[in-house]
Amino acid sequence: MAKQLSQPVPPLRIVRERIPGGVEEAIGRALAKVPADRFETVAEFMDDALPLVDAQTAGSAVDVTDTPQVKALMATIGKSHGRLDVLVNNAGVGERSDFRHLSDEAWDRVWKTNLDGTVRCAREAFDLLKASGKASVINLSSVMATKHTRQMAVYSATKGAVSALTRSLAVEYASCGIRVNCLVPGYVETALIGRYLTNPMIAKALLMQTPLKRFGTPQDVANAALFLASDEAAYITGAALNVDGGMATTL
Repeated sequence: MAKQLSQPVPPLRIVRERIPGGVEEAIGRALAKVPADRFETVAEFMDDALPLVDAQTAGSAVDVTDTPQVKALMATIGKSHGRLDVLVNNAGVGERSDFRHLSDEAWDRVWKTNLDGTVRCAREAFDLLKASGKASVINLSSVMATKHTRQMAVYSATKGAVSALTRSLAVEYASCGIRVNCLVPGYVETALIGRYLTNPMIAKALLMQTPLKRFGTPQDVANAALFLASDEAAYITGAALNVDGGMATTL
């Protein structure tokens, strides 16, 4: 079972700037429904419009592309809680563009959120995670880190980098009692992706690559995050957990 509260420490749900309609927002909403007593101090980078689960849950807004904001937030958590048990790096953006037309501004925007935001949060939270004694960091990669489609080069590149970063941090943080893993979602039914899935040809082509023959739900990914955060995953670090209906196994 997941670690239960040993004292009345309110869980932390750290929110990010809103990126509506995407898988990150939908997964964040699913994670927000987790009962407050499942974990002690949890940082979930999710949507700023999420309703708080209960009166014990605190909410803050942070721009993960801004180092001073992330530092200030971690300092606040340190003063009020003294540690951080679970960090979910769930902020992400995408950019659909032919690579030859991709602007520097678009490239930088995606990298600053998807990779640099993950770097900032994992780095600035280190002391708090170490104080936990058995903390879990969960990064969000994507099946597109290894399976590619046109016009998504920058997104794929950032998610591949997140996967590599996860493995490196798993080695570096292990001696401090911090596990680092990543989730690798496939195509999840969200408002943003749903508009593509309504095209029968696109939906059929994607399902042909998915052995389970259905698209994922935000709850599928949230359930995997809860597993990696729990004591049941105490001997798992440096792993990439595919939540993709088997898509990564296909040619």
